[in-house]
Amino acid sequence: MATILDGKTLTVDKIVRVAREGEPVALSPESLEKIKACRAMLEKKIEAREIMYGVNTGIGEFSEVVLTDAQVRDFQRYLIYNHAAGIGDPAPAEHVRAAMAGRANVHARGRSDCRPEITLTLVEMLNKGVTPVVCQKGSVGACGDLAPMAQMALVLMGEGEAFYRGERLPARAALDRAGIPVPGLQARDGLAAINGSNLITGISALTLHDVDRWLRQAEIACAMTLEALVANLKPYDVRLHEERGFPGAVRSGEILDEVEKAVGPLA
Repeated sequence: MATILDGKTLTVDKIVRVAREGEPVALSPESLEKIKACRAMLEKKIEAREIMYGVNTGIGEFSEVVLTDAQVRDFQRYLIYNHAAGIGDPAPAEHVRAAMAGRANVHARGRSDCRPEITLTLVEMLNKGVTPVVCQKGSVGACGDLAPMAQMALVLMGEGEAFYRGERLPARAALDRAGIPVPGLQARDGLAAINGSNLITGISALTLHDVDRWLRQAEIACAMTLEALVANLKPYDVRLHEERGFPGAVRSGEILDEVEKAVGPLA
């Protein structure tokens, strides 16, 4: 069963299944139509010579510079080159996959102005196991994980590197082996691929999942220890901690109740 990307229902558990377990993903039909409609609107504005930041202008200090038609497409490529400045060892594949899923899910809201080919290529890469080589250092996640996301976006241009079936390859070779066409970047596509904190969000989702499991395991170990020691359970009565307004302790009392249901009375 595939995880559906619709921009609204992606959860921590789904990210874990996609990033770690290789669960396939699919773009919802409604989201695909939204992406197409948004892109059509952008192209009409470009044809009308409407000035749009980061589309037919530079960015930052160069926002007042209007690009020619020939520069509009090249600008997206140069934008990626400029930001793909990460260093260090490759990030774990699960981190990169979580970022890719998160980025595609942002596109699924239909507000990013990218071509549908960009989002669908990310979906194919996830499903066929093409994982961009993204360096661990070079981003702080503040205005966006621009350096690592740009290294991911290099693969959309057939550049950079990617892992495929355990092998580190030039990106174009990895895509060719997986049977994925190179979509390239046109107006707005580069910004839509990198302008978000998807790597740090993906890492956070995986970490939250792990922390939740560790806490549950610690609570179960505590409950089993209390059982082995034939401890006094009255201090853990849920009603007592509800009166104190201490949510964490209430949860611990609930864990004890769950263990008792599974193994019988602890005392």
